[in-house]
Amino acid sequence: MRRLTIAAPLLAVAVAGTLSAAPVQAGTGRPVPGMDNCAANACHFDVPPGTYDVRVRLGGGAAASTSIGGETRRSLLPETATEAGRPVTRGFTVNVRTPEGEPTGPEGTPGLDLVIGGSAPALAGIRVTPAATREAGSGRPADGRIRTRQIFLVGDSTVCDQPGDPYSGWGQQLPQYFRKGLSVANYADSGESTVTYLADPALFPTVQPLIRAHDLVLIQLAHNDKTTDEPTYRANLETLVAGVRARGGEPVLVTPIVRRWFNADGTLDNGTALLVNGLGVDLPAVIRSVAATEDVPLIDLTAKTKALVESLGPEGSKAVYLYDEKRDNTHTSVHGATVYAALVRDELLALRLVPRGLVRVG
Repeated sequence: MRRLTIAAPLLAVAVAGTLSAAPVQAGTGRPVPGMDNCAANACHFDVPPGTYDVRVRLGGGAAASTSIGGETRRSLLPETATEAGRPVTRGFTVNVRTPEGEPTGPEGTPGLDLVIGGSAPALAGIRVTPAATREAGSGRPADGRIRTRQIFLVGDSTVCDQPGDPYSGWGQQLPQYFRKGLSVANYADSGESTVTYLADPALFPTVQPLIRAHDLVLIQLAHNDKTTDEPTYRANLETLVAGVRARGGEPVLVTPIVRRWFNADGTLDNGTALLVNGLGVDLPAVIRSVAATEDVPLIDLTAKTKALVESLGPEGSKAVYLYDEKRDNTHTSVHGATVYAALVRDELLALRLVPRGLVRVG
């Protein structure tokens, strides 16, 4: 286990085990905010399911570099460098739910669990508060704050919160790219097709009632529609779009990430790579068509990932997928999922679906 520096301004207290008492701020005698919820490299907050704003103060008396993850291996705050004696404050919004990860998976640990990481982690303070919400039909939360906007993810194993190394879905890495005020609720689930996602009570029937006005719902379902005929696939996508709109949400169709399946000439122009199913249905083409006919924003992740993987070539692209670990050319590594999540972030900005001020870039 790495050592975590619990830092107060101009003072760093190294903690290698359980905290017996909260650290105090230098010169004040007052506890560091929220640190009584932290021990070693983890913090736990006993909160019910919901959406929470997290405010952290990073750094201390020595130079540091700190990242924050949480729940089922989600990346919530990218690694942030701080200079000695110059701590910084950062914020993000996190979705806490049961089940904690995949909707058909285990319940996980109740409450909010955060993991403090980075090459030289230093946490000076942390505060968790309920995010601004509103009742259905009202324009603003009762306290007048701007309501936190949710980004729901509907997808398969290439998107979901994967429970264990070396796997990671791009949805698992997406939260780190958003600031406080945007929350990612990842309801992607391994093995799901458009057929099963609509039919399973734990999936779309659970997600749909949670959607509120102007929430985004990103839909990437194709990898497991291996035997779905074109009329059924098209109808299922239309049903998902209509279901999101019925709740006042904003659907976004996402074509699937490519499989790392090269031709001899170094291209990915084949049905395996580009998700043409066993019946000959070009699934990304159907998604593009539905997006056009239903006037739905489209993130063409197939085209984006194809261009990237081809640019990396057969060798360089191995690090994006799990080829080296599992000979897996479909699922992504943490590195690959992070790269693909950045592509999604960039497209959300380009389509003006999220405010630039709530997005981390660079």
